[in-house]
Amino acid sequence: MQLRPLYDRLVVKRIEEAEEKTPGGIVIPDSAKEKPQQGEVIAVGQGKRLDDGKLVPLEVKKGDRILFGKYSGNEIKMNGEEYLILREDEVLAILEK
Repeated sequence: MQLRPLYDRLVVKRIEEAEEKTPGGIVIPDSAKEKPQQGEVIAVGQGKRLDDGKLVPLEVKKGDRILFGKYSGNEIKMNGEEYLILREDEVLAILEK
């Protein structure tokens, strides 16, 4: 099954950070860490519909790495994978190489 977001929504997969240790060498378990606030865009909608009916394409493209707010979007689980569905206006920045 494949997700196809509508209008100005994005499907994002969070980018997990590497194992984290304290300066004393204690490994912090995943359950104690905050969820990452960056992800890779898996799919994008057609664009934002304006009041006059015109469709404006999204700035964010499939494959972009983005930053988003801590409480942004809605989490879903599909085929054993966790994804986040959010609107383009919830994206804080696009990470460029």
